[in-house]
Amino acid sequence: MTYTTLQQLTDRYGEQMLVMLTDRGEVATSVVDEAVIDRVLSDTDAVIDGFLKDRYVLPIAETPPLLSDIAQMIAIWKLHRHQPNEKIEKDYKEAMSLLDRIGKGAVRLPVAGVEPATANTGGARITDRERPLTAENLKGFI
Repeated sequence: MTYTTLQQLTDRYGEQMLVMLTDRGEVATSVVDEAVIDRVLSDTDAVIDGFLKDRYVLPIAETPPLLSDIAQMIAIWKLHRHQPNEKIEKDYKEAMSLLDRIGKGAVRLPVAGVEPATANTGGARITDRERPLTAENLKGFI
């Protein structure tokens, strides 16, 4: 399952921009190259899954709007072969920052998560070991 779709990218960035970024053939066709979009969406999903794998059950059944938004920002950045404009660069950095915070648990998604490993950190800890200094081994010093 992909986190965003061609239709969502078109709605957000416009068909003209997508044609400009994907029509890479020798002869211009003036249509969106869906193979380029599919490859970028697959790469984008892999990036997002890399951040989510330790905290959430993958694949996510229903994509939350925040993840869809992040996927769109990453995908449009990846579509640029040359330096993207300042807004797209800023959005990409924001998306990566959000993914980092999601991966660390600072931002939570409304989806099924992976239960963290529980550590028995409550209560007193006792170490049962031999005493290093006893009256027996201190003979002559006391």
